[in-house]
Amino acid sequence: MYTPRIMQVFVILPAAGLGTRMAGLQPKQFLALAGVPILIHSLRAFAAVERVTAIYVAVRKTDMERVEAQIAEYGFKDRVHVVEGGDNRQESVSHALTALPAEPDDIVLVHDAVRPLIDAATIDRTIDAVAQFGAAIVGLPAVDTIKQVERTAHGALITSTIPREYVVLAQTPQGFRYGLLQSAFAEATADGFIGTDEASVVERAGNPVAVVHGSQVNLKITQPGDLELAEFYLRQRGR
Repeated sequence: MYTPRIMQVFVILPAAGLGTRMAGLQPKQFLALAGVPILIHSLRAFAAVERVTAIYVAVRKTDMERVEAQIAEYGFKDRVHVVEGGDNRQESVSHALTALPAEPDDIVLVHDAVRPLIDAATIDRTIDAVAQFGAAIVGLPAVDTIKQVERTAHGALITSTIPREYVVLAQTPQGFRYGLLQSAFAEATADGFIGTDEASVVERAGNPVAVVHGSQVNLKITQPGDLELAEFYLRQRGR
């Protein structure tokens, strides 16, 4: 009797960035948030989702030993794997994709390591959307008026106003069928194309990408003030 194969869900956390906007500090992913490294908060969020098979963290070679020690300290050793990242996000994700023991129909979620407040419900909705559409990202509707501009030597000049209903602010996780993402990345590499996120690479290959509603709490820590806001949100969750 034929037994259908169980779909696996893999998570990639690209964490090889240097965090240059947090001037004078160590890389953002290693900064403490409520006494715990930001990277560990992100790992905890995905480890709490039963459907997640394994998590792969892509870090700089010089940080691999440090991250492996943190993973062991916080009890993730069996589900989390560390791989060497690349010179940019796309290379880091590509390295991790190569390491995945995945089949074409399996699901891969890519999440910013410095979005530590992602919640399990959003992760589950993203997995469901990828299972249905093949590709999906978390995004927020724009609430401000969006202006397209032209950069000049004297500053920016508005060229048009983009209706807000046509705009979403991309967050992560961004999820894809493994075969679709691998193919899109291979095509981008062959053409020398580097996208701003995984969805841009998949879109370029002609694949539609669905949007899952995100949350303002799912913020990306890029500046010192973001740490204070994340601390606030964590306190609210604890009440």
